[in-house]
Amino acid sequence: MNTNCVKAITAMCLGTIFSPWALTAANPDDRYNAWPTYSGTDLELDATAQRANFRLWSPEAEAVRLMIYPTDRNSKATETIDMKAADNGTWTASLPGNYFGKFYTFSIKHDGKWLDETPGVWAKAVGTNGHRAAIIDFDTTDPAGWDKDQGPAVDNITDVVIYEMHHRDFSVDPSSGIVNKGKFLALTEEGTHNPTGESTGIDHLKELGVTHVHILPSYDYNSVDEANLPSNQYNWGYDPYNYNAPEGSYSTNPSDPSARIREMKEMIKALHDAGIGVVMDVVYNHTADNDGSNFSLTAPGYYYRHRPDGSYSDASGCGNETASDRKQMSDFIVNSVKYWADEYHIDGFRFDLMAIHDTETMNRVAAELKKINPSIFVYGEGWTAGDSPLPAERRALKENVAKMDGIAVFSDDIRDAVKGHYSNAADRGFATGKPGNDETVKIGIVASTAHPQVDYSKGNNSKFAYASSPTQIINYVSCHDDLTLTDKLAKSMPGSSEADRQRAARLAQTIVFTSQGTPFMFAGEEVFRDKKGVHNSYKSPDSINAIDWNLKHKNAEQFEYYRQLIKLRKEHPAFRMTSAEQIAKHLVFDEKNDENVISYTLRDHANGDAWREIKVIFNGNPKAVDVKVPKGNWTVIAEDGRINADGLGTSRGGKLSVAPTSALILAR
Repeated sequence: MNTNCVKAITAMCLGTIFSPWALTAANPDDRYNAWPTYSGTDLELDATAQRANFRLWSPEAEAVRLMIYPTDRNSKATETIDMKAADNGTWTASLPGNYFGKFYTFSIKHDGKWLDETPGVWAKAVGTNGHRAAIIDFDTTDPAGWDKDQGPAVDNITDVVIYEMHHRDFSVDPSSGIVNKGKFLALTEEGTHNPTGESTGIDHLKELGVTHVHILPSYDYNSVDEANLPSNQYNWGYDPYNYNAPEGSYSTNPSDPSARIREMKEMIKALHDAGIGVVMDVVYNHTADNDGSNFSLTAPGYYYRHRPDGSYSDASGCGNETASDRKQMSDFIVNSVKYWADEYHIDGFRFDLMAIHDTETMNRVAAELKKINPSIFVYGEGWTAGDSPLPAERRALKENVAKMDGIAVFSDDIRDAVKGHYSNAADRGFATGKPGNDETVKIGIVASTAHPQVDYSKGNNSKFAYASSPTQIINYVSCHDDLTLTDKLAKSMPGSSEADRQRAARLAQTIVFTSQGTPFMFAGEEVFRDKKGVHNSYKSPDSINAIDWNLKHKNAEQFEYYRQLIKLRKEHPAFRMTSAEQIAKHLVFDEKNDENVISYTLRDHANGDAWREIKVIFNGNPKAVDVKVPKGNWTVIAEDGRINADGLGTSRGGKLSVAPTSALILAR
């Protein structure tokens, strides 16, 4: 399995495997399902300048205390309030006066013992390291013009081009020319450039032409000490601590709860002003800690799935898995994404290990988000990192994506078939000359939908058409997980020249960007970025993870290829069909000739395209192959490792030669 957390977080999951309140019932769900749930919108805190109202959901608590602090750390509580039992398992307290600028925690008494203090599960503002929640006036965190801010309009997710990045990777290298390195504000800086004058930062994104940035976790996570940022710590952030507050290490002042909120909003507004949407990477499937998590300290046991002996089940590979199939947890996930969409204007959500969640919850997520913004989209990893008590038919697996309207899943079919299997560095794929992957690449080309010319029995990963629409598929060949495409090619093509590896990368990405579905790329691939062969760089230093922006000058032709490839896709809806019926009607594969050659036609002004016919041919062989193309007046779009969306020249068709490891694209 290609997962973020099974490899990245295991060492950071600090909780014990067996809970001190381990369950003994054969089915732990029987007990939890009987708990009352609370669906109100006032959980945790509702504060004005006149009063602060608190409500904590903790059905089995014997007593609950609320502590008020003057600072985010290193101070004693100035007030300790006994909360009162209220409806549906909640506890409340109402404090008259202006509490803005104060901090708070809760502590519950459970089985006769007072548990550790917690900011609760709904803390929306926190101080250093998130240990205390903050009472702030959220109106003061809005940048100028925030009331009119909105992301790009999206009719269909297939119109989107996703660029996955990490705050620190993207800006921390000295070559970035960015002042606020590794911070939210890095993406607000215009006019930045590398030492040779090429654009970096947000200007680079605009020049490249991507429509959305997918930013690795930006909520408050556990592994980086915000009180000691000069120590130069790094982490991807797949170890959630406070789900509803921004990460402090990406702000200029982690001790100021308003700063991290304001600066994240400034980043989002800057991207929106540039016409770029923001996708948030969310990790609701597990927590960084077990017994010490905010979930466990407020409602012990409830938020997690357990084995019959009471131990934590572990489909995440990180020591625990959350129980989305329980009402309060399902509501938490739904209301959390709604909060980010509403308060922060987030344009999309990527769900880590989404198959740990149930399809019913994911359908609620998609439906509720569309009510806030019709342009929002949702996608995720359609797999788990281990077995789960949740029945397979209820899991948000890629195989179950047809049950989830408005949800997309990553295609491991196209990923592994094009570049070689992710788990074997030496394995080659279609783009690097390994035979036997043609049919699986075709599965990717038709976005895993039913097609009369695709034989799923020959698929490497999938044996049936699991997507009912191309809008349910995200195509990619690499992401933050595993080897970068650059490193994968270096390890699977030993002895090859960098020029040959760049040709293979161009072919691989041409397959991704011309396939039906939604294209997804990893930041820096457009400049042939590597991570020095490190496949699991979740806590590696900047010397491994940072993008060296000098590469944009060195590999200018590679960058231009990507830019033109994105331009081609955006300008031609034939590559962006929205139904399986359209694909079956307008995409026709040619009869197979050579091994490792795929040829097809997009015909009859597919999806309203201005081009009547587009011929796409991929040659994954290290030698040229001859193909037959109908005679006529063709415009050459891509040929021999070059591409121009406006045309490279003309061709009369007939018998044509396709250069080694390249795509030939013709249009008329």
